[in-house]
Amino acid sequence: MYKFDFELDDFQKEAVECINNSKSIVVCAPTGAGKTCIAEHAIHKALDENTRLFYTTPLKALSNQKFYDFGKKYGEGNVGLLTGDTSINREAPIVVMTTEVFRNMLYNTNFGSLKDNLRDVKYVVLDEVHYMNDEERGTVWEESIIYCPSNIQIIALSATIANSKQLCDWINTVHGSTELIYTDFRPVPLRHFYFDSSKPAEILPLLTPDGKINRKIKPEKKMNYYSRQAKKRNNVKDVISVLQKKEMLPAIFFTFSRKKCDENMEKCADIRLITPEEAKQIRSEIHEFLKDHQYLENNKNLEYLYNGVASHHAGLLPAWKLLVERLFQKGLIKVVFATETLAAGINMPARTTIISAISKRTDSGHRMLTANEFLQMSGRAGRRGMDKIGYVVVMGTQFQSPDEVAELVKSPSNPLESQFSPSYSMVLNLLQNLELDQAKELILKSFGYFSSNDRLKPMIMQQITCEQTLAKLKDEKCPFGLTTNDLLEFNRLKDKFIVYRKLTKTLIKQAKQKGQKDTPEVIEYTNQTREIRMAMEKYQCEICRGYKKHMKNLEIINRYEKRYKETTKNIEKQKDIYWNKFLAHKDILEQIGYIKNGSPSDIGQICSMIRAENELFLSEIIIKGILDTLEPYELASVICALVTEDLRSDVYPNQPISKNTRQALNKIKEIRKKIAILQREHDINTQMYINSYYSPLIEQWVQDTPWEDIAKQIDSSEGDIVRIFKRTVDVLRQLTILPNISEDLKTNAKAAIQAILKEPVDAD
Repeated sequence: MYKFDFELDDFQKEAVECINNSKSIVVCAPTGAGKTCIAEHAIHKALDENTRLFYTTPLKALSNQKFYDFGKKYGEGNVGLLTGDTSINREAPIVVMTTEVFRNMLYNTNFGSLKDNLRDVKYVVLDEVHYMNDEERGTVWEESIIYCPSNIQIIALSATIANSKQLCDWINTVHGSTELIYTDFRPVPLRHFYFDSSKPAEILPLLTPDGKINRKIKPEKKMNYYSRQAKKRNNVKDVISVLQKKEMLPAIFFTFSRKKCDENMEKCADIRLITPEEAKQIRSEIHEFLKDHQYLENNKNLEYLYNGVASHHAGLLPAWKLLVERLFQKGLIKVVFATETLAAGINMPARTTIISAISKRTDSGHRMLTANEFLQMSGRAGRRGMDKIGYVVVMGTQFQSPDEVAELVKSPSNPLESQFSPSYSMVLNLLQNLELDQAKELILKSFGYFSSNDRLKPMIMQQITCEQTLAKLKDEKCPFGLTTNDLLEFNRLKDKFIVYRKLTKTLIKQAKQKGQKDTPEVIEYTNQTREIRMAMEKYQCEICRGYKKHMKNLEIINRYEKRYKETTKNIEKQKDIYWNKFLAHKDILEQIGYIKNGSPSDIGQICSMIRAENELFLSEIIIKGILDTLEPYELASVICALVTEDLRSDVYPNQPISKNTRQALNKIKEIRKKIAILQREHDINTQMYINSYYSPLIEQWVQDTPWEDIAKQIDSSEGDIVRIFKRTVDVLRQLTILPNISEDLKTNAKAAIQAILKEPVDAD
């Protein structure tokens, strides 16, 4: 066994033992507990045994960081990288990749044959496996686990989740012998504090020793945002000053707005957080970094770095974020103002984390943080081997009470929920190699299906409640021995009697007005009314004190029977929800010729290899030849419009797009209409974007317009422009390897990629 230069914790020893015994494992431990060294043990085993290990992460940035770290540790020749847009030393014994790349390998597409891809691979590390909770990408983790060959040991590393045993049991079922390694022990314990703006020179312990809320903490006063007092307050500066005095820096200050990150950084510009020696070191580090990234020399945020503060969010250039990360890791940046994405695994440990609020704005309005979100951010506090204690400070706001904060801090982690959802490419890839019944068997292996009993519990409980209520209501006995049908018949007669009596009275009145008495109609209706009355008297309902209650019960029974039927129908639907979605996608693919005789056709083969928001949409665009005659800059422009999420309605570019781009997008809109109709008929809601907001920029960029001129044209951050350009490259790269498409299109896609990937877009 590989010997570490420190004593392993018990959970680490247990995990190492399982790996040595050829078992797959699920390691569930708090952030910062030391899960990575378990993966490192497997790396050493792979190197010693001349086998291979794949290390997967959810983010390209995290993959790049692991590649860099492992290269330094195990030698650059031993480590490779695959992230979709980067391929370095892919035959190395240790290959770092995004989980999506690993999933694509298992599909036997894009990256060559499955046999070649997995040659000599004995271990797969699935880092941050709790990303299965991710609404957009969670399916990737489930597919990776389901399709991973059983001879490969899975080492799944997860933050604490409430249903870790259920996750382990599932992997044990679909993959092979798997052990759960669980610990809630933190090597660096956390202490929670609260910043009360009424006491700006201190932070207060959030909880008393017996776990109750500290009553010295006062709720924030409600005040108008525009009031003078609100404008004068600088709580951010106050709390940073307190932490500096108490030697609780470096810190990560989490907030949920990019704009706020930058504003908070500016508020702290005049606090001196670094020593003269550190200032000198920062200048040296920045000077060296700028040699390779000269376009950052005029970055407006440089001045803040020299004071030991920085901002870190998706709106910044990738190279800039890399510089901030390196300076922070070296202890030269004392406070980083970051969005919560920084909590997703990037190695930036701090002594303290500050959380600006316990609620955040989402597309559907404000909501409270989940326990897992709070744990993920607070878990960045406390550096193992450097700090005895990690500190978490929650900022007081007028939109939350101290009691709500205390409740969140004490909340256990949330359970992992399946986000499994069949897609067009999944259907095509499965049917390429399997019969329909075999494909169903695989779909039913999903974690979502495995955990469906938990998902169905509320509905099953409702069903049971309905059954019990109905049984109780139907159990009530009539004192005269009448049945429910008797009661319904009496009620029918009663309603009829009321109608006939009213009609009879009307006819008598009309006859009197005409000077008549017993007309044939009056006699007929009088006799019929009397007969109905006599029929009613056969029942004893009129003299029964419980009649009204019995009638009320019938209404309730009817309501509960209806609810019972609806609930039962929903349960049946939910039981097979994944398979029904699979069949719905398959039906559409068959309708338009992508599947013939149960297998993918030639055009289906193209679609099966595409990775996009909606593979069918992109596949139809390619097959119809809309992209074939476009120049590289026009091709980039069209693809850019297809990968840009339409977050706002009626978004138009500030600059004009080329005529060919505009004509191509008009044709694409017709394709979208046809697919939308099909999807609506099959209850599928897979997005299809056409948003040309960034298209003029990428046209100019491909035609060598300077970056400075590109960035100032729209009200978007440079990081957003880079992100969209890189998404465009991801799709263009797929065009270069798809079968049965125009060679001109492949050539133009390659030219567009080369023109896009230059500074600062090419930085990772």
